[in-house]
Amino acid sequence: MIKYTLDCPKGHRFESWFQSGAAYDDLRDRGLVTCPDCGSDDVTKAIMAPSVKTAKRVEVAEKLQALRAEVEAKSEYVGKDFAHQARAMHLGDAPERAIYGEAKLEDAKALIDDGVPIMPLPFIPKSKAN
Repeated sequence: MIKYTLDCPKGHRFESWFQSGAAYDDLRDRGLVTCPDCGSDDVTKAIMAPSVKTAKRVEVAEKLQALRAEVEAKSEYVGKDFAHQARAMHLGDAPERAIYGEAKLEDAKALIDDGVPIMPLPFIPKSKAN
């Protein structure tokens, strides 16, 4: 299956799915691809960039998954308490250990401004990583 963005001469743009590029060509040549707004059968494919997963993108995703697994195996997840825990360790109020978690942008900026050594992790959300 392939999805094309199509244009008609009256400026209407719409999308439609086809079994293949050849199937689109055949249906269009027979006048069976029509604009849903005006009914014109003089439609053309709009210029579009296909979304193709390249080997490089797959390799990067796999490396990010491996990084996530290593961080999760060697660190303690402190969730939304990350900023508090990181600051406590920096001030000597909590034992130092490897942690990861979540922080609001303003809290992360405050930690950096105060010299607390933190860094964002380039994690892909688990729902998209698998």
